[in-house]
Amino acid sequence: MGDLLLVRHGATEWSTAGRHTGRTDLPLTAAGEAEARTLAPYFTGRSFAFVLTSPLRRARRTAELAGLRGAEADEDLCEWDYGGYEGLTTARIHEDRPDWSLWRDGVPPHPDGRPGESAEDVGRRADRVLARLAAALATSGEDGVLVAHGHLLRVLTARYLGLPPSEGRLFLLTTATLGRLSTEHGLPVVAGWNQRPRPAADPAG
Repeated sequence: MGDLLLVRHGATEWSTAGRHTGRTDLPLTAAGEAEARTLAPYFTGRSFAFVLTSPLRRARRTAELAGLRGAEADEDLCEWDYGGYEGLTTARIHEDRPDWSLWRDGVPPHPDGRPGESAEDVGRRADRVLARLAAALATSGEDGVLVAHGHLLRVLTARYLGLPPSEGRLFLLTTATLGRLSTEHGLPVVAGWNQRPRPAADPAG
């Protein structure tokens, strides 16, 4: 059975500032594009059972710069909808709600009344992704790749392991890094996390 490779997109202006970035469709910064390019050596010359990306441009651009061109967009890979907390930092939210936790408390509605998402809502999307991909991983023998967002991929990891969506809090994932979900003796495991490809050796020593 193939492994599932997870790629968080490179840095944006808001991710660098710690602002909750859900459906706001921000581009990568120059530093984020450079981060994404560092992933290319890991994927060069390899084939995969599938490559899926969030439709948001920070994820699509990361896939392109990492050498994963032609990735198929999947709406279920969009980031958590942070509702009325979109664009805010946790520090700013704590000024009004000192004990607030995204994983436990969720988010308020958008200013126009549209609801945001709870951890369980994101978990249902992650479950749909995992259910769709299970057959491809089992039959192809090749790895599959998902290029998406920090909180979505953390929830997806929790669900892959059979944990509640809120336990995604345990899996901090930084920008432009790799995670690997695998199996051991038929059971789901995390085989790698927050990894970056090693840079090429300097011939000058």
